[in-house]
Amino acid sequence: MAKGKINVSVENIFPLIKKFLYSDHEIFLRELISNATDATLKLKHLSSIGENKVEIGNPLIEIKVDKKGKKIHITDQGIGMTSDEVKKYINQVAFSGAEEFLEKYKDTAKDSGIIGHFGLGFYSAFMVSDKVEIITKSYKNDPAAHWTCDGSPEYTLKKCDKENRGTEIILHISKDSKEFLEETRIRTLLTKYNKFMPVPIKFGTKEISKKVGEGKEEKEIKETVDDIVNNPNPAWTKTPSDLKDQDYKEFYRELYPMQFEEPLFNIHLNVDYPFNLTGILYFPKISNDINMQKDRIQLYQNQVFVTDNVEGIVPEFLTLLRGVIDSPDIPLNVSRSYLQADGAVKKISNYITRKVADKLNSLFKKDRKGFEEKWNDIKVVIEYGMLSEDKFFDKAQNFALYPNVDSTFFTFEELKEKISKTQTDKDENLIVLYASNVNDQHSYIQAAKEKGYEVLLLDSPIISHLIQKLETSNEKIKFTRVDADVIDKLIQKDEKEVSKLNEKEKEKLKSIVEEVVPKEKYTVQLEAIDSDSAPFVITLPEFMRRMKEMQQSGGNGMFGNMPEIYNLIVNVNNPICSEILNSKSKAKKERLINQSLDLAKLSQNLLKGEELTSFIKRSLDLIK
Repeated sequence: MAKGKINVSVENIFPLIKKFLYSDHEIFLRELISNATDATLKLKHLSSIGENKVEIGNPLIEIKVDKKGKKIHITDQGIGMTSDEVKKYINQVAFSGAEEFLEKYKDTAKDSGIIGHFGLGFYSAFMVSDKVEIITKSYKNDPAAHWTCDGSPEYTLKKCDKENRGTEIILHISKDSKEFLEETRIRTLLTKYNKFMPVPIKFGTKEISKKVGEGKEEKEIKETVDDIVNNPNPAWTKTPSDLKDQDYKEFYRELYPMQFEEPLFNIHLNVDYPFNLTGILYFPKISNDINMQKDRIQLYQNQVFVTDNVEGIVPEFLTLLRGVIDSPDIPLNVSRSYLQADGAVKKISNYITRKVADKLNSLFKKDRKGFEEKWNDIKVVIEYGMLSEDKFFDKAQNFALYPNVDSTFFTFEELKEKISKTQTDKDENLIVLYASNVNDQHSYIQAAKEKGYEVLLLDSPIISHLIQKLETSNEKIKFTRVDADVIDKLIQKDEKEVSKLNEKEKEKLKSIVEEVVPKEKYTVQLEAIDSDSAPFVITLPEFMRRMKEMQQSGGNGMFGNMPEIYNLIVNVNNPICSEILNSKSKAKKERLINQSLDLAKLSQNLLKGEELTSFIKRSLDLIK
């Protein structure tokens, strides 16, 4: 057996860094500003524990673009470096000065906000630069150092005459990265990645209007000030007790300046054990188009923007929300499968789910009427969560609502109690009638309501899936759409109509109807319904309709090719059915059957195209 050390060729490291360190080269600015931020926070920490006696003032980070000279300058007023520290931190690839600092001051610096971990961030500069310079002076007042490297393993390091504490990074931008010499491009990156960094970032200057004097002497003057492009103290870094409703709304507008609707409510996240997590999540108004509203939550690590794709970190149903999550405990630059298996990430995901459920329950208990008013705007998130997260499903039993077609809201327990009063047979399932579209199913809704039955309005895009789960969790509950094949039997359960036709007449009527309607689409059934009801009623078997709905919403694709076979209920008590039976004219029989069938189709929104044209023409002929 042989043992040894793997040799890494330095000559091969730089081309790899230049090309593959980060998939997106624009990340270089985020990384270098993160280093400058760490340098500033280290200095502040040393001052706070008395190791730095020098007055630090109000340090900031400055970004300058020299388009003519093809350079970008990134300057901080932080801790700086000595020549020896440059050799240690810069010349050793992947040596993290931040990690070393945190280890040295582990008893006091854990909450300092220091960002760096892997020691690779500085080398992102070579992704966009032909040459990089570092001019730095340590807070220890050692001679300043000037380091230069052209992207090869060779570098120069010499003394220089920099007077002020801190570090300046000079990037000599390469030809293929000249886009970064445009000020608008840099400003866009600063807004994207550094909007909430904990140290002020200056990018040029701006003019502001200022009023001076009083009364008649008052006048407006223009004043040039530093253009600070970030908010170092965003709302999520503060405690909830320090914030008012208006503060949360203003922060929402800061996050989404192009979003004109205000959020419905927010949830402030703040936990430091067993993991660190802060953030604010907002419930916006959510439409039925789920995919259009995903990926609006921004993930930060110590106030540095990481991504707005939080899948695997935030439970999927909550990706419909908006806001910010900030945690140093979420691993970066790893695969989604790794994230989903990571223990800390699982705990974070579970915590967020629980926190959201507790907030919803609190809102429901505190102001049920207000919660009901918001229901249509938040129901998709809640129903999605009930479907996808078992723990959320259990908690949601307390606040999930089931409105009827008249906008009366029930919890699930209230609903069961209400229905059990109208369905007295304790040995049978409780049938929950619901509509998915009040206009399309109006006649069916009215028929059910006239018999005293409650009809819910369940119209979200995932309702078929959720119904399946509700039935599985409640064995005695059966959901049935109001126009399904069970409804006519349910309505007649307590007061069966007496048929006006005898068995022989019914058999004859059935055979006449079956000769006209397509056998491959309709199963003819005869029922004695009251004479004022329609002659024909179309229902779809509940199982088949539900399977097709689930298939259309992205599940159970195996049911996609199921044939559409409807039940055609013939109301033997309607006078038109007697006329069909007794008519001597075959043409008249067919006309009455087709007209009655088309009316039934119309009530189910099934009459379209050529069939609709024929129906209109036939109706006009009947009027004539």
